[in-house]
Amino acid sequence: MSKERILIIEDEEDILALVHFNLVQNGFQVECASSGEQGLRKARDFRPDLILLDLMLPGVDGLEICRRLRELPDTRACPIIMLTAKGEETDIVRGLETGADDYLAKPFSNQVLLARVRAVLRRQNRNDSDKEKLLPIEHGDLSIHPGRNRVTVAGQPIELTYTEFKILALLASRPGWVFTRGQIVDSVHGDDYAVTDRAVDVQIVGLRKKLGPCGPLVETVRGVGYRFQEQNGDG
Repeated sequence: MSKERILIIEDEEDILALVHFNLVQNGFQVECASSGEQGLRKARDFRPDLILLDLMLPGVDGLEICRRLRELPDTRACPIIMLTAKGEETDIVRGLETGADDYLAKPFSNQVLLARVRAVLRRQNRNDSDKEKLLPIEHGDLSIHPGRNRVTVAGQPIELTYTEFKILALLASRPGWVFTRGQIVDSVHGDDYAVTDRAVDVQIVGLRKKLGPCGPLVETVRGVGYRFQEQNGDG
């Protein structure tokens, strides 16, 4: 039986009860919160392996809660799946921009939810295992530490979301190699992940902005995808 801890932040009682029941039935340890503020407190105490976060919460909405979770040391790297009645591409992009790792529009089936939960946890566990074997990547002022999930620019730490870090680590692992948007999605999120090209572009824009003077290292290859700049042989 799985022992991963999942925190559900959802204000609709029937959905909360149903999701809680199905996750517990499948062996997960589950805690629930019916508001964003309560969710933040429980996230600090429960230390979840995954957070299911509703977008439309009373008071402080899910986007703001997502931002705050990404600012807390204990939850900064915790995967977040947003649950919402909104299914438009603009809402998906906003959620990803804020730091969500996956997105499920209501109504969703229990099978789809469980599949997404397991996929995210599998990916997180695999990444935790793989990054222990990886050496830091250095490129000028930019340092990427896969084992620590840490990025610095000129010695200053840069706070990236889980997805932004995975994209940067993927591109930097093969400087000069061009990755299509589809390859980026498959590598970061797995096959059949419902993310549009536009969402990938938004992630890249946010990544470049956070990297500041090192942002241009992530290059656009028009009509194809993205690559990480190669080191200058003479530099």
